[in-house]
Amino acid sequence: MIDIKWIRTNPELVKENIKKKFQDEKLALVDEVVELDKQFRETKVTCDSLRNKRKTVSKQIGGLMAQGKKDEAEAVKAEVADLGKQLAEKEALETELECKIKEIMMVIPNFIDESVPIGKNDSENVEVERFGEPFVPDFPVPYHVDIMEKLGGIDIDSARKTSGNGFYYLCGDIARLHSSILSYARDFMINKGFKYYIPPFMIRSNVVTGVMSFAEMEGMMYKIEGEDLYLIGTSEHSMIGKFIDTIVPEETLPQCLTSYSPCFRKEVGAHGIEERGVYRIHQFEKQEMIVVCKPEDSMNWFKKMYENTVEFFRTLDIPVRTLECCSGDLADLKVKSIDVEAWSPRQKKYFEVGSCSNLGDAQARRLGIRVKAEDGSKYFAHTLNNTVVAPPRMLIAFLENNLNEDGSIRIPEALQRYMFTDKIEVEK
Repeated sequence: MIDIKWIRTNPELVKENIKKKFQDEKLALVDEVVELDKQFRETKVTCDSLRNKRKTVSKQIGGLMAQGKKDEAEAVKAEVADLGKQLAEKEALETELECKIKEIMMVIPNFIDESVPIGKNDSENVEVERFGEPFVPDFPVPYHVDIMEKLGGIDIDSARKTSGNGFYYLCGDIARLHSSILSYARDFMINKGFKYYIPPFMIRSNVVTGVMSFAEMEGMMYKIEGEDLYLIGTSEHSMIGKFIDTIVPEETLPQCLTSYSPCFRKEVGAHGIEERGVYRIHQFEKQEMIVVCKPEDSMNWFKKMYENTVEFFRTLDIPVRTLECCSGDLADLKVKSIDVEAWSPRQKKYFEVGSCSNLGDAQARRLGIRVKAEDGSKYFAHTLNNTVVAPPRMLIAFLENNLNEDGSIRIPEALQRYMFTDKIEVEK
């Protein structure tokens, strides 16, 4: 959410940013919110004036009564009552205007960083760098579900009966591999200096609207019927939410957190959920990293965070590349975002396995996360989040890149102490 003072004084720059994100339908909102803000400030001045006048006039009543001027005192009381009525009407208008302003401010997109490439959608995202040599073996690489089934590691048919499409049972060594990857990711991030958390898996609506846009919320979140609770789509939601309405001492920054959670997503607009696959699903688990820092440090942390993911994947012998998200592919709260994509030997292309985002002070403004400087001044923190690993998608890359011709799976050295083996054998 942008500072209303900035919109008030720089409306054309706000409009230009909206155009860069190809959201021209929101241009009219800028003039609308500027006008509402003007009305709000005028109404606030009127309310303050009425309060002061009522207070001043009220003080006359006691003196008049003490002088025995009852009729005059009653007249003043009537005046006070009328001022109170006027004030109540103006206060109601003030509240109404404030709500309208907030509603509009929540949908005006955040300012993107100057380095973000301009483009309409993800087809115009820009490759930044590749890590590891993409490799295609000289034997056919089966579909990932076929690999898992040959290893006795997945049961989609049973999950379809219990839960529908978009769910699965993992079992045997594939389930162990899934858990081992998460354990390794946890320890990998702890060794990077991040504090480990397991957060609440449900959050209230005020946290949801603090961490994401309404459009994202509608397309992702599952609501708990009859309660003000939503299932989280990623642990970032809970982890940023833990700072709601807090003043963080500057000397405690940066706060570097890594969190495990299951994730629940509607996947609205996903053009159907795969019947046989674990790429796009309703439920999965993930290790996340979150940083709360000073504004001047956020871009340095942004780079460090996605580099952590790259390093993690490379320790598991998976080639990856980084992809800069263009302006039209950025969610409204994001200042800058880079996707990490893993190589698929079967498809002979890269696919997304994680995303690193700098949200500037957008989430902090919505949630009231402020920093107290040494001189006593306060300012909004910057927040960042990044996927360490989400095993369902990561499993696809892992299995394809570590597949042997006989169908067994090689276990890289970094993961062997979690799996207690260097190979997963084909189930006999």
